Amino acid sequence: MMIPTVQAQSEIEKLQAEISERGGRLGEIEKEIAKFEASLKEVGSEKKTLQNAINRLQLERGKVQADIRFTEQKISSTDLQLSKLILEIKRTEDDIMRNRAAISQIIRRSYMIENESMIEVLLAHEQLSEFWSALQNLDTVRNSMNERVLNLKTLQETLDEKRGITAKQRGELVNLKSQYSDQSSVLANNTAERTELLVATKNEESNYQKLLAQKRTARALITKELRDFEAKLTFILDPTSIPAAGTAVFMYPIKNVVITQLFGGTEFAKRNAGVYGGRAYHPGVDFGVPSGTQIFAPLAGTVRAIGNTDAVPGCFSWGKWTLLDHANGLSTLYAHQSVHSVTPGQRVATGEVIGYSGNTGFSTGPHLHFTVYAKDGVSVRKFNEIKTVTSCGAATTPVAATEAYLDPMLYLPPR
Repeated sequence: MMIPTVQAQSEIEKLQAEISERGGRLGEIEKEIAKFEASLKEVGSEKKTLQNAINRLQLERGKVQADIRFTEQKISSTDLQLSKLILEIKRTEDDIMRNRAAISQIIRRSYMIENESMIEVLLAHEQLSEFWSALQNLDTVRNSMNERVLNLKTLQETLDEKRGITAKQRGELVNLKSQYSDQSSVLANNTAERTELLVATKNEESNYQKLLAQKRTARALITKELRDFEAKLTFILDPTSIPAAGTAVFMYPIKNVVITQLFGGTEFAKRNAGVYGGRAYHPGVDFGVPSGTQIFAPLAGTVRAIGNTDAVPGCFSWGKWTLLDHANGLSTLYAHQSVHSVTPGQRVATGEVIGYSGNTGFSTGPHLHFTVYAKDGVSVRKFNEIKTVTSCGAATTPVAATEAYLDPMLYLPPR
């Protein structure tokens, strides 16, 4: 059924007004999210106490709920934009049909006129002025024909453009719905973490500090065995197999970049050598971000593996991690995630969401740990292949010879 042009235009204007209203709501929610992020930075810098841990989880819960509302508004806005595009496409298709019908009529009229000889046209008119008027009418028909053809071409280009935008919007809608699902999982994980914390500590500060000490001891043991194992691995790095140092081949894996620890023998690593298995060496870069922050692929690649050391009780390591292989000879690791958004073997594009940051595994607070390896020098092993670790044998982890660890800042844009 053909929608009248005036009615279609009215519907389009109504949808545009609703889209604008949604845009205003998105701006308000963004401000709310920014406030939560600012509060989380303050809490993150405070001493590790049970109350601060609970405060952090409550703030993170509020932020993730705001993230979800933002995504809901984006989904609603995208739905409205699609509805508007469908109406605009229908209106354009109707305009094309009308133009084609008009062109067909002009062609028939022009054919009839042009099949008459000039003598016949002249004899058919008693007055010479009528003859010249008939010739002028023929020129008018031809000009109208040209105008209609140009208009039809413009309409067809508009239709193709709107169909392309529609396809893009449908793809964005699929991504937003996936994002909504992942953010809901982040929220569920936040609830589970708070419940687990309260059960484990019985809401007692002394129990919380004992729990932290136990985790530090277990983490130091696991890390020492891992570093001892990696120290025995042999790998000769071919400099020609990877990008030259100082070449910014990666984008940052998060939007708001706050670096809390750099690569190598950092001051934190020196003060807390036990955290790194007795060796004052941090094998990556840490980004300070709240749980539930989107993690982006810094370059196109393939997911080699994902893992979750928390699935094995007592395995205080990377928590949820993802390992990406890139075509330039490098691999990248993302650890302490809250949610995985990819699966092994999946191809990902630059800037695609691969997961959400968290506080899984052993960490001093929510953050994203980012490691860069020479691809040929890293493999995925079970902990029991490295050495018997209490309650940690079945968990998997990336391992690499020391020479295969590379400073991520050498391949990221300057700050």
